[in-house]
Amino acid sequence: MNIVKTNNIISKISNNIISSVVSLYMYTLGSLLMGFSIYLMLQTTNDENTLTTWSGQAMFWSLIIFFMALFILFFPIEFLNYPVLKNSNFSDLVVNIFIVIFFSAFLLISTQLFIPSDNSIFIELKAITRAVSFSGFITIPIVLFILQNFGSKLALVKNYSFSVVLLIWILSSQLFI
Repeated sequence: MNIVKTNNIISKISNNIISSVVSLYMYTLGSLLMGFSIYLMLQTTNDENTLTTWSGQAMFWSLIIFFMALFILFFPIEFLNYPVLKNSNFSDLVVNIFIVIFFSAFLLISTQLFIPSDNSIFIELKAITRAVSFSGFITIPIVLFILQNFGSKLALVKNYSFSVVLLIWILSSQLFI
């Protein structure tokens, strides 16, 4: 009996579920990096550069992070299928929560290990990736559970669950920064 349940859950993990979670994570990370790039761009007009030593360095980092954010934002559009967050029954909910937590943990560990802490820009990039991952640990499983319970009652939530989860992930990541 347990083998049948395990095989059923493993068969639920399809490319669509993984690509939707990866898309959500990348959209959130790209949005926060775009905001950080704009912040650095505004630092060039300010006399108080807290993250860089001079305005040319702030402009340099702003452009690098801007193009990195563009790549991250366009990656799901170009290489992943159209993401749809399917959360219709309890097994879908469990699989979605497991994939979100696993992917957030993997990227949290990898970014904290591979991004150096040499200067203040890298420290801020680590903080941004940490905020996105912590939001994936804490907020998104709760949101997925709430959407699974109220999604059948509200057609708007059912039709736009991907957008709702993305908006909540971006906003809750702001709280963890």
